Amino acid sequence: MSNSPSILVNGESNLDSVRARVNDIPFEGSGKLKGKVGVITGVGSDIGMGAAAAKLFAREGAAHIYLVDYSDKEINPLLDHLKRTYPSTKVSFFKADAADPQAVSSIIDSALEAEGRFDFFFANAGILQTVDPTKAAQNGNGASTTATYLPGEDEFMEVVRVNSLGPYIAIRYASAAMGKVCPEKGKYTPGGSIVITSSVAGLKNSAGPIPYSASKAAVISMAQTSAWAFAGKNIRVNAVCPGVIETNMLLNAAKADHKGYGGQEKLSPLQRQGFGFEIAHMALFLVSGEPTASRV
Repeated sequence: MSNSPSILVNGESNLDSVRARVNDIPFEGSGKLKGKVGVITGVGSDIGMGAAAAKLFAREGAAHIYLVDYSDKEINPLLDHLKRTYPSTKVSFFKADAADPQAVSSIIDSALEAEGRFDFFFANAGILQTVDPTKAAQNGNGASTTATYLPGEDEFMEVVRVNSLGPYIAIRYASAAMGKVCPEKGKYTPGGSIVITSSVAGLKNSAGPIPYSASKAAVISMAQTSAWAFAGKNIRVNAVCPGVIETNMLLNAAKADHKGYGGQEKLSPLQRQGFGFEIAHMALFLVSGEPTASRV
């Protein structure tokens, strides 16, 4: 009988091994995004899904990736890595609010002007709450406090603005850009793929604060309705619904809750949290347009 510790409860080394394996992507891709141009939002976290997607999309030969985040505090290491490791992929960063229609439309217009085509939009930006979770948890109950679950109307609307309006803006402006062709850049037919990060909190209860859960449920409905609305236009819209993923947002909430990941592992049969690259691979699949994804 093995005496090895479980992955999450006592097995820090095992968890590190899983993390290293997931994050170890081959240098050479297979060209799934060769020549394609698009946007990824929410790239400011070094361990987040947006940063992981940027690395995967560059590896797969994207011609130009436009990265968007409201903060530029941690962006330089990512930009340096992309430019050093994948020099054939152009990378542009915009410090902007992904829920600002003027900013998003301007970035997409810049892509069309520079590259002549627009193929994908990974709307990944999102927030759990606007209040610092450590401050909201001063009474020791963390994310279960009334301050976190039942905030004021202004905070509710801000969470919805970022998490729901942001994806709608992406759908509105990206779909219009995807309808344009550019034969000289290899795009002979209209089309593209929009992927939105929702959450398991949008599907079930007890998975997140009320404003966050409501905003993510809206995203799922938005993706379903948009996919139907664009039928026949070769524009696909999908929402991915991650569970517990190791991101800075979740780490901060877990610290505030004084529980770390101690209770989180029970939410997954794998007995561990997921990692950004695991979701990024799903986004890559949906964006790629390869035969197995072209009808999804």
